[in-house]
Amino acid sequence: MLLIYLSTYLLDDLPENVYTLKPCAIIRINLLQINKFYLLLTVFISGMTTLGVELSASRLLDPFFGNSLVIWATIIGLMLLYLTVGYFIGGRWADRDPRPITLFQITAVAAVLIGLIPFVSAPILGWSVSGFANYNVGILGSSFVAVLIIFSLPITLLGMVSPFAIRLALQDVKQGGQTAGSIYAVSTLGSLLGTFLPVLFLIPTIGTRLTFLTFAVILLTVSVIGLLLTRSKRTLPYASLFVILGGAMLWVGNAPIKDTPGSIYETESSYNYIQVVEHEDGQFGTWRFLQLNEGQGIHSVYNPGFYDFPLTDGVWDYFLVVPYFNNPPYQQDEVEKLLIIGSAAGTISKAYSHIYGPIEIDSVEIDPGIIEAGVKFFDMTEPNVRLHAQDGRYFLANSNQTYDVIAVDAYRPPYIPFHLTTREFFQEIHDHLEEDGVVAINAGRTTTDYSLVDVLGTTMASVFPNVYVLDIPDYGSALGNSLVIATKKPTQLENFTTNLKEVEHPLLRVVAARSLTSRIFPLIPGEVVFTDDHAPVEQVIHNLIVRYITGG
Repeated sequence: MLLIYLSTYLLDDLPENVYTLKPCAIIRINLLQINKFYLLLTVFISGMTTLGVELSASRLLDPFFGNSLVIWATIIGLMLLYLTVGYFIGGRWADRDPRPITLFQITAVAAVLIGLIPFVSAPILGWSVSGFANYNVGILGSSFVAVLIIFSLPITLLGMVSPFAIRLALQDVKQGGQTAGSIYAVSTLGSLLGTFLPVLFLIPTIGTRLTFLTFAVILLTVSVIGLLLTRSKRTLPYASLFVILGGAMLWVGNAPIKDTPGSIYETESSYNYIQVVEHEDGQFGTWRFLQLNEGQGIHSVYNPGFYDFPLTDGVWDYFLVVPYFNNPPYQQDEVEKLLIIGSAAGTISKAYSHIYGPIEIDSVEIDPGIIEAGVKFFDMTEPNVRLHAQDGRYFLANSNQTYDVIAVDAYRPPYIPFHLTTREFFQEIHDHLEEDGVVAINAGRTTTDYSLVDVLGTTMASVFPNVYVLDIPDYGSALGNSLVIATKKPTQLENFTTNLKEVEHPLLRVVAARSLTSRIFPLIPGEVVFTDDHAPVEQVIHNLIVRYITGG
């Protein structure tokens, strides 16, 4: 209805004696009204597609380059640049060739190029995985630029639509402002729909690749119908592209995103591309691994054949001993309630349930798709574990529960969500701990660069009296992890050794022995404290990567 309402404004520039024309002229004028309404529809769909592609572009790049302010700024900045070029070229082109057929050919070509994006970008993005695996900035930078160049042509073409439509609709310069305002209003309404449609419906329902193809098909449909209205002889070649895009949608809808060896489950959620991979171990049987996005890290591990031995020799095991940083004597039965922020598929909760018994565990994971995979493939069904598909900060803000241990494992290579690194966040953690409570957060590092560990520890030290660092064995790798641990009560490092010598559970003794041979030290606070207003965690990680690459 809004399009029809706006189209009446575009008809105000017709001659005043229009209704005195002969019947054949009246028919031509009605056709003109239909065409002008269709012109607005084309503008609306083009605006929707532009923002839809921009939002889908971020989701396409997110698994490879992370969801940081730098990535968003780059995407938005380049998209605006492409649109600027499109506005300029489209205006000049419209003055030289002001025909509807030209406009519909422009949108048809843009539709085809959008349909090619998921296929052309796939090998380039795959190349970038090795860049993240080795922190190779050359591969990362070149692949990132290559992908963004792919978006340049279709977005530039879509930028031509509005100035072209204004030129076609403008009959009288006295109505120029009204005509331009109507065109841009309709385009912005389309952009509004394009902002929410992929995020709230298309990507969660059909995935990123099919989302691109859906926008391509919608835009191509509008273009082909427009060519039919203009009685163009070039309609058939563009209409034949429906067969290609339709076949691509069928193929994408039935084909896995990747052909990973050992993969038994693949899906795409609103937050991640999720894989469950199995590998055989001659000694311990089958291991299952939860991989997110492009397999840059393992987020959960489970061995179905060794349910009574939940240890993994990974970072998850070391969360089991963090309560023992408390003042001695500290007993195992003092751990009664656990909160996990970033629980993934439940490796930590499974180990705690097995060793500490059926204690109360709140398991918070922002991605419902990961929880579903955890329940189905990692037996995350312990009756003492309550599953919450929520953001960690949101859960804390809406909970009055207090805990003996809070484990934060929201590390997503190479980033940590900034709002889980700030003084305000750790203050909320502090307020949700029992008087002898302990918090531990997983952080990445290299063998020589503890910059992320230091800034997290310094921020925690602004809230807690004592902060410690427990290095996880890296087995010769140049990249590793550390647990940054804070106690609510004043404590000493010697407490940890004293308490661990008294543990009785055999599996806990295994982790204790490994911990006591690891590097453990009290953190000396620095000067930088992250806050909700200023938490440049991406900058810290980027500098860490650069120093690692350059050997600094």
